[in-house]
Amino acid sequence: MNGLMGSKKLKAKVSEAFFRTLLESAPDAMIIVDTTGEIVLVNGQTERMFGYARDELLGNKIEMLLPERIRSLHVEHRGKFYGSPGIRPMGAGLELVGLRQDGSEFPVEISLSPVETAGGTFVSSVIRDVTNRKRMEQQIIAAQEAAERANKANSAFLAAASHDLRQPVQALSLLNGALRRTVKDERALEMIESQDHSLTAMTNLLNSLLDISRLDAGVVTPEFEEFPMQRLVDRLSPEFARQARHKGLEFTSCACQSMVRSDPNLLSEIIQNLVGNAIRYTEQGKVALDCVERDGHCSIVIEDTGIGISKDQQQDIFKEFHQVKSRGGSKEGFGLGLAIVKRLTELLGHSIDVESDLGSGSRFTVSMPVSGRLGEHTGGAEDGETVARESASGLIILIEDDVNVANAWGLLLEAEGYRVATAASATEARALIKHIDETPVLVVSDFHLLDGSTGVEAVTNIRRHYGLNIPAFIVSGDTSKVVKDARPVDNSTLMSKPVNTGRLLAAARIATRTGEVPAD
Repeated sequence: MNGLMGSKKLKAKVSEAFFRTLLESAPDAMIIVDTTGEIVLVNGQTERMFGYARDELLGNKIEMLLPERIRSLHVEHRGKFYGSPGIRPMGAGLELVGLRQDGSEFPVEISLSPVETAGGTFVSSVIRDVTNRKRMEQQIIAAQEAAERANKANSAFLAAASHDLRQPVQALSLLNGALRRTVKDERALEMIESQDHSLTAMTNLLNSLLDISRLDAGVVTPEFEEFPMQRLVDRLSPEFARQARHKGLEFTSCACQSMVRSDPNLLSEIIQNLVGNAIRYTEQGKVALDCVERDGHCSIVIEDTGIGISKDQQQDIFKEFHQVKSRGGSKEGFGLGLAIVKRLTELLGHSIDVESDLGSGSRFTVSMPVSGRLGEHTGGAEDGETVARESASGLIILIEDDVNVANAWGLLLEAEGYRVATAASATEARALIKHIDETPVLVVSDFHLLDGSTGVEAVTNIRRHYGLNIPAFIVSGDTSKVVKDARPVDNSTLMSKPVNTGRLLAAARIATRTGEVPAD
């Protein structure tokens, strides 16, 4: 019998020793309190965490480890826990803090567990010091806030850069267009044509650099709408044909009856980059822009007879600054066009594929779901060259606050045959129209004007004065969202700087003759 009792005592001592070893080896502080909140057991981590010796803790209330301001509240919560004990985190959703012996506070996480024994109910608290984690969280939050501030600053810079950098290019482009229409000497015309080629290359590079920066900054937001693909093809094809003729190439495009859902401006940029690349890398033969509808998808196919792309380069062509390395490859550009195309197609949720054989040409396909169909294309859109043969006349009100750009606009429009009245702001435009006896046939306005007014305000004021829905071109180099204010204005179009002078004058002829701004 004595042997049996000795065995039980030994097992109890072994169990107690095991429990204490387990308690001491725990990585977190562990405190056990009774129903009155008195500390009855602690481990070594508790001493190290709070700075108290074990004897200083035992027999005292648990609230001694809390800041004075929350002790009474803790007593209340402790009573509620004993009323409904269970395993749960303490103060879920609250920021918990502990108090060290030296008076310093630190953030903690606490898990509570009821412990039933022969001597009554106790509560085991597992306490973790989360100072380092909180510090890392604050650093992450601070980094995110800094990134957001930098992103906003970057967006503001990009908007300003887009406007300010495009202004001188716009002036040069307009002056070049004016010279082309006034100079008759063939040698001078050749120089003007060469200048135009350089301006086009500079414009493309500038646009690419600004576009890739905006995409990297995440400030490009698609504006989806349903529209006929043919509208895009009709708008872009004349300029592609002109570029192809300049290189002695044939350019063809086909009719498309598909209605699609996309952002027409971003999709235009994709097509312009792909066709521009095709023309750049094709020395002889043709470039074709086709539209294929199959299995509920509309595919825009750009095919050329150019230098082609080797298999080992086809995975890299969509990377920034990558240019096809091949005999006859173009030295123009920074290799950003296809990088922009890839990012824009991903942004729009469209797919892009490439097929190419070195020396035989390339075929790029951009696909998107069809949202409907049109009737057969009738070719009713007016041809820019046909319109260009008609004489230009009438008064155009020009609102532009940059003197150099305003002068260039005036020279271009007057060379074409229009009369021009100029103002620098919406306020000046209001004063100007009071002294004009003739009703303007067109209003051309920059978006951002001198006194903080906008082209939208200026156009609205002029239309209200004459009681007519006068056609309007609103021009801007600003790529920020504020320019979206210009898009809903009736019988107007938003043109991005630098404006192509050929397209501008063709659109002006249609608008001044019909009183309606041509679609896109």
